[in-house]
Amino acid sequence: MMQRPVTWPVLLLLWLLALLVGIGTRPLVPLDELRYTAVAWEMWQRGEFLVPYLNGEPYSHKPPLFFWLIHAGWWLLGVNEWSARLLAPLLTLLSLYATARLAARLWPDDAVTPRLTPPVLFASVFLVAFFTWLQIDMLLVLLTVLAMHGVVQAAQGSPRGWLLAGTALGLGILAKGPISLLHVLPPALLAPAWLSGMPAGGWRRWYAGVLAAVALAAVIALAWALPAAAAGGADYSRAILWGQTAGRVVGSFAHAHPVWWYLPWLLVLFAPWILLPWLWSAARAAWSGQDRGMRFCMTWLVTVLVLLSLVSGKQIKYLLPLLPAFALLIARVLAGMEGQPVRQRPWLLAVILALLGVVGVLAPLRLEQAAWLNEVHPVWGLGLLAGAVILLLLRPQMPQQYPQRMALLSVMAVCIGELGVLRVGAPFYDVQAASRLVARAQADGQVVAVAFRYHGEFTFHGRLRQPVEQLKPGEEQAWAVRHPEDYLVLTGRDLPADYPRAIYNQPWRSGRMVIVRGDVLIPYNGAPRVPE
Repeated sequence: MMQRPVTWPVLLLLWLLALLVGIGTRPLVPLDELRYTAVAWEMWQRGEFLVPYLNGEPYSHKPPLFFWLIHAGWWLLGVNEWSARLLAPLLTLLSLYATARLAARLWPDDAVTPRLTPPVLFASVFLVAFFTWLQIDMLLVLLTVLAMHGVVQAAQGSPRGWLLAGTALGLGILAKGPISLLHVLPPALLAPAWLSGMPAGGWRRWYAGVLAAVALAAVIALAWALPAAAAGGADYSRAILWGQTAGRVVGSFAHAHPVWWYLPWLLVLFAPWILLPWLWSAARAAWSGQDRGMRFCMTWLVTVLVLLSLVSGKQIKYLLPLLPAFALLIARVLAGMEGQPVRQRPWLLAVILALLGVVGVLAPLRLEQAAWLNEVHPVWGLGLLAGAVILLLLRPQMPQQYPQRMALLSVMAVCIGELGVLRVGAPFYDVQAASRLVARAQADGQVVAVAFRYHGEFTFHGRLRQPVEQLKPGEEQAWAVRHPEDYLVLTGRDLPADYPRAIYNQPWRSGRMVIVRGDVLIPYNGAPRVPE
């Protein structure tokens, strides 16, 4: 008799546990979390909701939808940190539900696959490690799944599906930019690869629907982009209408990697499922080419991965919208194994977990890249080793039990990493006290400058209303001569813990952060007053 898959209450408990540990062990950290809250705060305090701003300048790297959602929370609850940090976890819950509904649409006669899909998706260890961070990507995951709902609905004969697909695609552009097109259009354009026969109305009507969805998405995106371009100035206009997209696709100004770079990262993205050899065999046996839903998911997964590999800028988080396609495939395979007990123990997964445990035990004793790593206790690595032993000792399970077990394992592994490592490193990335000092200085009429590339590190926690001056390398002493009573923020590995006359001094990442008055750096009789 089939074991009942995990229920939503259990999944919600795992989600809540991972959320509390993830948010409770660390502050907002650079670069993205502090930068995104800084942009949201500057838009809010300016009353400027058309053009995002960062440190007093138009911010062209991201469209505004994610910041608008942060503003919605602030409008309801007041400006605070926790509502912003809850946004990505709530979007994750919606993505789990939307993916389950997509499974029901793909396989309307299968009641098991939709129940298995949410825990299969949440069992992704990368998703569990990522969803508590204040990042835009979980919004793109949700909008991609909604767009796929529209594509499948259109394939089932409802033209209204193109309305849903176009709306979700347009919102995706407002969330992450035109990269949203790469996540949605390939399965729609390659419908002959997964549709059984000709769609209702023929292929001409199908591709007219695709074109209509793209046109609707363009209208939604341009409804913001055109007035924003006019309001933000010539440089901002060029950046949002062309520069950002062309730069990332052709010659990335950030995160440039070779075409093959994503391939080894798939082991991380698809863990732990990819580390179960019995599942490989089951997937091969389940693939007959006759299952339209599986062909759809495979077309989605492979074509988008290939296109993203051709894009110059790459980060593993850019692949997150592919996880629902992978989870749907795995859930469908597991649902088809009813009454077939798994006879293999998860030895490969246990070995990988044990190796990570060994690294967790030895790394704090050997690494010297950052001082805080030496404070990580080796006992946390033993937790992973214990998990590996438990995996090997447990008897083989029924396939439908694996989603719950794998979700529990992923949450356990991520919580160990966050409690054992991130909790120790958190003070080295916490800028709340420094931000308050910068805010007080600006309120007293003093100029504050930084001798590093500023990404809004002090803006949100300090609720700054003035820009921070950013110096170029080598400008510190010349600035100090002009601003002897103003504040300069320095960072570096070589800054001493007893920096002379420092107003503020804290460990920062792998070095230190100090705040000094400008006159500390003014040369005295031709020599600096502080050691270099």
